[in-house]
Amino acid sequence: MAQPLALALDVPETTGDEDSPEPSPYEESEVHDSFHQLIQEQSLRVAEEGLELMPLAPGRGYQTLPRPEGGPVYSTATLRILASMPSRTIGRSRGAIISQYYNRTLRLRRRRNSRPLLGSVTRSARPSLRLYDLELDPTILEEDKKRSLLVKELQGLSAAQRDHMIRNMPLSLGEKRWLREKSWSPKGKRRGQRGPHGALSCCSRLRYTCILALHSLGLSLLSGLYAARPWRYALKQIGGQFGSSVLSYFLFLKTLLAFNALMLLPLLAFLVGVQAAFPPDPSGPVPAFSGLELLTGGGRFTHTVMYYGYYSNATLSQSCASPREGAPCSPRLGSLPYNMPLAYLFTVGAAFFFICIILVYSMSHSFGESYRVGSTKGIHALTVFCSWDYKVTQKRASRVQQDSICTQLKELLAEWQLRTRPRSTCGQLRQVVVLGLGWLLCLGSTLGCAVAVLTFSEVMVQRPAAGSQGVELLALPLVVSVLNLGASYLFRGLAALERHDSPVLEVYMAICRNLILKMAILGVLCYHWLGRRVEALQGRCWEDFVGQELYRFMVVDFIFALLDSLFGELVWRLISEKKLRRRQKPEFDIARNVLDLIYGQTLTWLGVLFSPLLPAVQILRLLLLFHIKKASLMANCQAPRRHWMASHMSTVFLTLLCFPSFLGAAVFLCYAVWQVRPSSTCGPFRTLNTMYEAGTVWVRRLERAGPGASWLPWLHHFLVENTFFLFLVSALLLAVIYLNIQVVKGQRKVICLLKEQIRNEGEDKIFLINKLHSVYEEEGRSRCGRTQEGTIPPALPVDGGDRKEPCTATHRDPAGRHLDLRSPQDMAVE
Repeated sequence: MAQPLALALDVPETTGDEDSPEPSPYEESEVHDSFHQLIQEQSLRVAEEGLELMPLAPGRGYQTLPRPEGGPVYSTATLRILASMPSRTIGRSRGAIISQYYNRTLRLRRRRNSRPLLGSVTRSARPSLRLYDLELDPTILEEDKKRSLLVKELQGLSAAQRDHMIRNMPLSLGEKRWLREKSWSPKGKRRGQRGPHGALSCCSRLRYTCILALHSLGLSLLSGLYAARPWRYALKQIGGQFGSSVLSYFLFLKTLLAFNALMLLPLLAFLVGVQAAFPPDPSGPVPAFSGLELLTGGGRFTHTVMYYGYYSNATLSQSCASPREGAPCSPRLGSLPYNMPLAYLFTVGAAFFFICIILVYSMSHSFGESYRVGSTKGIHALTVFCSWDYKVTQKRASRVQQDSICTQLKELLAEWQLRTRPRSTCGQLRQVVVLGLGWLLCLGSTLGCAVAVLTFSEVMVQRPAAGSQGVELLALPLVVSVLNLGASYLFRGLAALERHDSPVLEVYMAICRNLILKMAILGVLCYHWLGRRVEALQGRCWEDFVGQELYRFMVVDFIFALLDSLFGELVWRLISEKKLRRRQKPEFDIARNVLDLIYGQTLTWLGVLFSPLLPAVQILRLLLLFHIKKASLMANCQAPRRHWMASHMSTVFLTLLCFPSFLGAAVFLCYAVWQVRPSSTCGPFRTLNTMYEAGTVWVRRLERAGPGASWLPWLHHFLVENTFFLFLVSALLLAVIYLNIQVVKGQRKVICLLKEQIRNEGEDKIFLINKLHSVYEEEGRSRCGRTQEGTIPPALPVDGGDRKEPCTATHRDPAGRHLDLRSPQDMAVE
């Protein structure tokens, strides 16, 4: 029986770079630790590419390659060509250098019994690449040439361009550092040096010290700004323990906080601050602060900048000696050029317009982020192997990141299982029937709540509002909050009975039902405020009453949110743990809590015209809600039993905030400005028929001022009074939204076409490889035929090497198995 052939890897040897620094023993250990995986991959690649051969069977005089089970078997020549492809030669030379350097340093360590310290070892005594002959791939010469050309090109650039180009190269930090050192010209190296030892001059040392100090200061400021983001660690902790679904609620709360802060700034600058600096004369005795104002919003608050009635209708630019019609003057106003009615109208309108732009931009940006083009194929592997942040060093932060990755994997697996779950026809029919009954019950309860609010509001209109004090003023907000809370629990129970297969669908259904309920109630309340209350409060300041009513609604809604966190989560957890002997905690109701946020924000936008400081109240409310909900979530709630990925929740929340909430509030305020007559006893529009007339009066004054300001009345006439401009802006906004949707659809279609093209390219490669393999099989069969006839020697060298290919003739049957086409005589001879 023939002995197996002992084959070794034969690669031409070359010496290393003479200019490269010698590695220290510490660097050797880093080579061992950092590139151990690369060495294993290189060994596997070598085995796959045919550089190491194994005997096929004892007694046979040729070798073949190891192959995976069920994979195609290619000849050695085919595999050698495949191994020369660019996609398979990347990193081979570097891997060979590192692996052989590791083997030689390992043998060096075994020969030494003890190892001296780094400080006692001279540079000549340290192991070096130059002391050993390394076996390099022949392609390293070509790589060295390319690297040298790259260094020369970099040397021809300026310092800024060179640093910018090196920074943008897809290379490791070590390679970038090597290129930066090599591309530094000798003149630049000698520049700034003085003396034979190459010491830097004092000016150069001072310049480098200042540059490093400024760079460190910039990095510290950036890290400080990143760390100063509100609730950064708290959001990471919530996302890691409860998933992206619960995290979306707190992110939405943070977004609402930013919206209210941006809206409050112009109101403070152009309304509240100016009126506080020039307060009007008191119209009567000011009541003392009793503490009840924190609940009712009346009393002492009525005589402050909190409400509409406190603001004067004075034109602050006119002198007290020449008052004009409809504009009384106060002696303390002096000659400050400021028109308070116009400032009130335009400041509120500009704030709303600014919030509209930011809201539309945020919605489009969130749409592009959440509905990103592409598929989720391969996201599981990316999450497993590419999610860990190696910059994390603290134990607490690493635990949070570990929980976040674990929760993300659970969400991905749950989404994948939901897609692959089969659905029967009977189950679908049952689901449709149950959903229909549930929706009928939800719509009926919504209609009943709206009728109850309308009836109770009519009862409140019949009672004198001036004599109502204390708890009587809180009656309508209490009724509305009780109906909202009870209906939301009813919807949650119906969702439990419906047993949705998808938790995402369950959340969306709950959001739709709560949204319909709250919008119906708010519609009834808007009719109550601008319809019935305006008629009932003729001769009095109805704007102050509406502002106080909206303040009371916000306060009562906040109190009910606290009670829900206390009794709905804490008490239920205690009952389940103590009485029921279960460790099952309640889940966080995302739909109801998000709709509570949208409801509170809608109340803020509805009341900003009647109470300019209402956004400040909303900011304080959101800050308290965040900390209370976070504490209740960590102590009383558990992660969702059915994990799901809330990739589109932020977009859905912003869409609901934009169209039903903001659009409804804008319609409400436009109706109040254009159609409702202001009170004649308070406010900046007390002498006008509508609030909109403040702009018309201002334009008339500009027309009488002179021809220099004649363009402003023309601009007001064509941009404000003309409805064509409003329709044009609305049409442009809708066109932009439509174009964005079409662009995203087109990108998805292009991505699908590109994926199909990539798949076809892969099939083309497989086809070419099979053709190449069939060509080599034909050559092998023809060579065997000529060998048997005696025309050529039985074996030929391959590519000038020492390895020999056997003379075999193989063929494949229709099933893909290899057939031996040699004659029985040849087999008998063997």
